[in-house]
Amino acid sequence: MGQITTSIERSPSEIETLRMIRAMVAYNEAHAPGEAYCDLAVLSRDAGELVGGLLGYTHWNWLYVQQLWVADDYRLRGLGRNLMLTAEREASDRGCLHAHCDTFDFHALPFYQKLGYTIFGSLEDYPVGHTRYFLQKRNLAAGG
Repeated sequence: MGQITTSIERSPSEIETLRMIRAMVAYNEAHAPGEAYCDLAVLSRDAGELVGGLLGYTHWNWLYVQQLWVADDYRLRGLGRNLMLTAEREASDRGCLHAHCDTFDFHALPFYQKLGYTIFGSLEDYPVGHTRYFLQKRNLAAGG
């Protein structure tokens, strides 16, 4: 074994990044069933123009909502709800049982709670003066 060095690298190579991801997935799959990772994108358009979208993925029978965005002029019209319910139906069709996401106190906490999501954790002062909430929704098959 040679001398080990540790350094900060702002842009690791794609090969290095993939090697780390593949090694972690292999480790996980040795201890749990295959994760069946699959990206998910749900987009809403008005006359061809993107006005809202949801990005996330499914794995280990869970939906994870990474990003939910609705253009300012289209908010409070049910578009966000439609995006979420569409993603949940697709996730359920993929065999997912539950969903999770996170949001901030200045974003959409009441919105997610109306859809049946409950808080399971939070980080105060993330960013300073605000709270980041982690939410989950159990039993996607029950609808929302």
